[in-house]
Amino acid sequence: MEAARRQMIDQQVRASDVLDMRVLETFAVVPRERFVPEAYRAVAFADAPIPIGHGQVTLTPVLEGRILQALAPGRGERALEIGTGSGYFAACLAHLTGSVDSLEIHAELAAGAARTLGEQGIAGVSIETADALARDYEPAYEIVAVTGSLPAIERRLERALVVGGRMFAVIGSGPVMEACRVTRTGDDSWLREPLFETRIMPLVLPSAPTRFRF
Repeated sequence: MEAARRQMIDQQVRASDVLDMRVLETFAVVPRERFVPEAYRAVAFADAPIPIGHGQVTLTPVLEGRILQALAPGRGERALEIGTGSGYFAACLAHLTGSVDSLEIHAELAAGAARTLGEQGIAGVSIETADALARDYEPAYEIVAVTGSLPAIERRLERALVVGGRMFAVIGSGPVMEACRVTRTGDDSWLREPLFETRIMPLVLPSAPTRFRF
């Protein structure tokens, strides 16, 4: 398992120009294999999406590395994740920042992620079953990570950022989508930067609220 983890880091993530040592160290210590269904643990480190139920899949290690490198989360920053999924990316954000609020549309996935985080002793993550786009946000986060694609930049998520905060989102609905970083530069100004082309599943909406904390 450790050899497979190291191969993922060196031959997939680092080889894709993810060179931030804090990101690579996070992948080395957060147990990715514990956040996938048991039937898929043998391929937990492959650079391919893994089914996690409800028609959802994980992000690939390379994409997760590129997202984290683009956002450059710092210790003491507060992160908002839209789309908890398995809970692995929230665990990585918590390792880097110490504080993550994560919203998930599917109650069963939210409960499973919360359970895995608890079993692994990973603190600082609050998971809520909710429609992330059915609320308005106060500027409270340095980091916002959207793990499903959106047809267009969502202004209410941009407004969740404090000045200097960064958001990652994948925009588009066709076979090729654009990953972008949005940085809040002032009370009413944002800098939007295209990063690379990719393709991920669309963000799923809506559901009813339930909260778990570990």
